[in-house]
Amino acid sequence: MTYAYEVAVRAEATLGEGPTWDAAAGRLLWIDILGSRINTYDPVSGHRTTRTTEQHVGAVKPRATGGLVLNLRDGVGLLDPDDTFRWLRHEPVPGRRANDAAVAPDGSLWAGTMRYDEAPGGGTLSRTTGDGTVDVVLDDVAVSNGTGWSPDGRLMYYIDSPTRRVDVFDFTDGRAAGRRPLVEIEDGAGFPDGLTVDADGCVWVALWDGAAVRRYTPAGDLDRVIELPTPRVTACAFGGADLTDLYITTARVGLDAPHPVAGSLLVVPGAGKGLPQPAFAG
Repeated sequence: MTYAYEVAVRAEATLGEGPTWDAAAGRLLWIDILGSRINTYDPVSGHRTTRTTEQHVGAVKPRATGGLVLNLRDGVGLLDPDDTFRWLRHEPVPGRRANDAAVAPDGSLWAGTMRYDEAPGGGTLSRTTGDGTVDVVLDDVAVSNGTGWSPDGRLMYYIDSPTRRVDVFDFTDGRAAGRRPLVEIEDGAGFPDGLTVDADGCVWVALWDGAAVRRYTPAGDLDRVIELPTPRVTACAFGGADLTDLYITTARVGLDAPHPVAGSLLVVPGAGKGLPQPAFAG
């Protein structure tokens, strides 16, 4: 099967990341982590917005009560519908920043961190509830990245990029246990970065320095590849009114000769069928 990408938003994001379909607003959210920018894109009207944050932002997700939840360098913050900012959890750690995050079926935010120098064991994966209660799920992470859940909510998928693996956990009552490898990315194919799970339960994985997005079955078998013209592919998510368009973020950071679309938001129309994503319960 051949997939054709389009440029949804031509941009020069340093580290484009975290595409998320905001169903209530009919728009895509995505960020530039190192540019400290939150972007929105309405695929129907073409309308775009950009908001600058005061520190590096690792992820942004819709809230059930309106507004956004932000995984920021120094903790988890909330943007209210009137654009007022407040901290839900403030815990700065020198040399550490936020990275990817995802909202679980129960509405909790699973937020990752990493050290700027990517030192092994310097990052975490934490579960934050709507009232600000925090549980550290993993405390020995290098680069916390993609997180997602199976259609029935019984499995959680997770990536710590330097391991070159997509791991799977059993997920029950908001807890993850029984970690085991689902997929191992071979040498020369890049590093797994962001992920999304589709309606068939398959896992789509963006490959940093791999110039591709791959789809793996629930058994861990590779069955689709979307090749892209820029190496630093960071994350992917289904969007659009029917959740059939795959949006893909890319990065320019560290490239000696960036491709013209590096740092842009790409889209592959009709790539598959995504799952509705829960909003943060806070």
